[in-house]
Amino acid sequence: MDRRLIWFLGLLLPVVWWSAISPHDRLTWWLEVAPVLIGVPLIIGFQKRFPLSTLLLALIWVHCVVLIVGGHYTYARVPLFDWIRDATGGARNNYDKVGHFIQGFVPAILAREILLRTSSLRDRGDGTPSRWLGFIVVSICLAFSALYELIEWLTAELSGAASDDFLGTQGYAWDTQSDMAWALAGAVLALLLLSRWHDRSLTKRIG
Repeated sequence: MDRRLIWFLGLLLPVVWWSAISPHDRLTWWLEVAPVLIGVPLIIGFQKRFPLSTLLLALIWVHCVVLIVGGHYTYARVPLFDWIRDATGGARNNYDKVGHFIQGFVPAILAREILLRTSSLRDRGDGTPSRWLGFIVVSICLAFSALYELIEWLTAELSGAASDDFLGTQGYAWDTQSDMAWALAGAVLALLLLSRWHDRSLTKRIG
C-alpha cells in the first residue's frame, strides 16, 4: 500500500474509533459518518488505477475528521462551537456551517483533480487548463451541495423526528440556503487559494 495511504489511515482510524464510542445519537452517527465509510474504501480500492495527489489526500482527511466529529456530537452540539456561541452571544452552534464550507472546499479540489486527469479541460492547447475549469468545478460543488440537502430532506421524511440531529437546522428558517452558500464560498476559495499548489502536487504524483 502507498505510504501516504498508510499515514492517512493511521491518522484517521483512531478518530473513527473515538467517534464511534458512545456518540450522542447512533442513527445520526451512521448518517454523518457514512460518506467516510463509503469514500475511504473507494480511495483504497482505486489507489493503483487513480492515485490521488498528496494535497487532495490531506484535504480529504480533514473533511473526514469534520464529518466524524459532527457524527459523534451531532453538528448542533460540538462543544467548541457551543463555547464560541456563548462567548459571542450567538443564537446557534455554527459547526454545521464549517461542515458545509468544507463540503465545498474539499470537493472543489477533488472535482478539479478528476477533470484535469480525465477530460479535455486539462489543456486548451498551450499547456494551461481550460478557462471553463473553474466554472465547471464550482457548478459540480453546488450540485453536490444541493444533492446533499435533498438527501437530508428525504431522511427527514423517512425518519421523522429521529432526523432532527442530522438536519441540524436549530430553528433557522434559511438553513438550507445558507448551507449551500457556505459550500459555494468554500469551492470558490479553494480554487483561488489552492489551484497552483494543487497543480504542483498533481505534477509530483502523476508527472
